[in-house]
Amino acid sequence: MQYMSKLDYSNLDGRLLQLLLAVLEAGSVTGAAQRLGVTQSAVSHLLDKLRAITGDPLFVKAGRGIVATARAEALAVQARELLSSMERFCLSGEFEPARWQTTFTVAANDFQRDVLLPPLMARLRAQAPGVTLRVIPSDIPSLEMLRHEHCQLVISPRPPEGTDILQKRLFEDEYRVFYDPTQRAAPTTRAEYLAAGHVTVVYEPQRTLDLDQWLAARGVQRRFLVMVPGFAGVPPFLRGSDLLATLPGLLQAHLLRGLASTKVPVPCPTMPMYMIWHMRHQHDPAHRWLRAELEAVVAPALARAEPTSS
Repeated sequence: MQYMSKLDYSNLDGRLLQLLLAVLEAGSVTGAAQRLGVTQSAVSHLLDKLRAITGDPLFVKAGRGIVATARAEALAVQARELLSSMERFCLSGEFEPARWQTTFTVAANDFQRDVLLPPLMARLRAQAPGVTLRVIPSDIPSLEMLRHEHCQLVISPRPPEGTDILQKRLFEDEYRVFYDPTQRAAPTTRAEYLAAGHVTVVYEPQRTLDLDQWLAARGVQRRFLVMVPGFAGVPPFLRGSDLLATLPGLLQAHLLRGLASTKVPVPCPTMPMYMIWHMRHQHDPAHRWLRAELEAVVAPALARAEPTSS
């Protein structure tokens, strides 16, 4: 089917831009309708309108689903920028959190998600009830996540390098060795630590945790028996076994609750945590306010999650 541009750019509005992103991210008309709170027929109608404006099919069938065309992927980048500009237009002047209506996307893995984002959401509900917090996994964050507006903020110990990327350190955490106290005693010596089997996290093939790289570079060679794609996968392998996992200590109050932990019996670095954003948002009043709110939850969140010493 050929799509001809029958309408000029003045027919383009924020709803159509949001629609493009909703269909792209949901991967289906049904999912986009649920996300936008409208009917599937309404999504189909607006999608046809957008196709006429852009002169491109935007989405084509692939098996039982749909996939975006190259043109749709490129337009999505511009759509995010336009929506951000429209939002700034509406918020020009003095920023009032209570009037803010938006979906703010934060990229965070399970550790920082569980420690920081629930208390942040509590503050948003009290001060900016029109804000919806969308959380996506950061894995190993890339420049494109921020440059292409896949998210507005990243929380990660690994800031991507780029002249247009800004960062601020939120806190540092100490690594601890986690284990099931019903199955084994805490390793207190280097020999006991190295003799054990270990569980670790590998987000991408051939890309281990910074800690694992740091220890290996200093001759601390551990036997990894299990590698999982996120911290949430570690506890089932520790419970009921004599395996060890060396992870951020703050996890003891969340994912690793109920397991015992002890100090790492070899020299070990700390783990920094940063919030990271694109320079286009540096002076945006809404973004600045939300960054300040995130900073405000750090100290109390860490106090609640502080592991017990042993």
